[in-house]
Amino acid sequence: MKKQMALVSVVFVVILSFAIPTVAAEQGRAILEYKHDVTGDGKADEIMVYGIPFKGDSPYYQKVWAEIMTSGGQKLKIDYEGGYEPKLDFADLNHDGVKDILYSSATGGSGGLYNYALHTAKGGKIKEIPLPTPLTIQGYFDQDFVAVIKIPGIEKPIILDLWNRRKDYISMGLYQKNGQLNEPTELMIDPIAFFEVIKIKGKNGYGLKGYRQISGAYHADGLGVVETDWYFENGKWHPVHIEWKAADQKAKPRKNR
Repeated sequence: MKKQMALVSVVFVVILSFAIPTVAAEQGRAILEYKHDVTGDGKADEIMVYGIPFKGDSPYYQKVWAEIMTSGGQKLKIDYEGGYEPKLDFADLNHDGVKDILYSSATGGSGGLYNYALHTAKGGKIKEIPLPTPLTIQGYFDQDFVAVIKIPGIEKPIILDLWNRRKDYISMGLYQKNGQLNEPTELMIDPIAFFEVIKIKGKNGYGLKGYRQISGAYHADGLGVVETDWYFENGKWHPVHIEWKAADQKAKPRKNR
């Protein structure tokens, strides 16, 4: 009987030793603290961001959430995707007179992508606001070491001279030495890598600037970035300015050689 009781005690201690750290881990680690009026009552609310690291002191948070203690004593919670360096930005992006909450965290991938989420807490109710839908961009290699990019909102196609990259493309089997393209090949067009809050020229209030990288044969073969200014109006995001920026002088508008 004593042996059975001792065994039960050992099992209980073992279970308890595993249970306690799990509960503690679920409480998360306080990462950031903000004070902004996000409910619209004219008084600052307290916003705490918590995260659960992947392990130990890992900079990657596998779980992130925000807890909002309103000036009226109400507690609100928003769950987010994990990532590196989570942060919140505050701006009235839907133009209803109350600051919205823009979450971001780095994915840590080679593409420099970020996770994003946009919410409003107006009136003490959490509601997600959809983010801009990426433009339908087309890009492909053409004969004689040329790349063609067609961007909605930019009238003429962007035609890039990639002559200085020809040795790399030939060794990869993308082109023949005479500039003949071996087979139709599309460019690598990333999703929107990240957003930043900006003042929109000619509009009331703020909007978002989105950045999308376009690469050639592989991701490090960067050709340039499409920058789009977005403004939220009538319940939708609208692109109000679109600009192409070449990565370097090796990918430039084509001229006669």
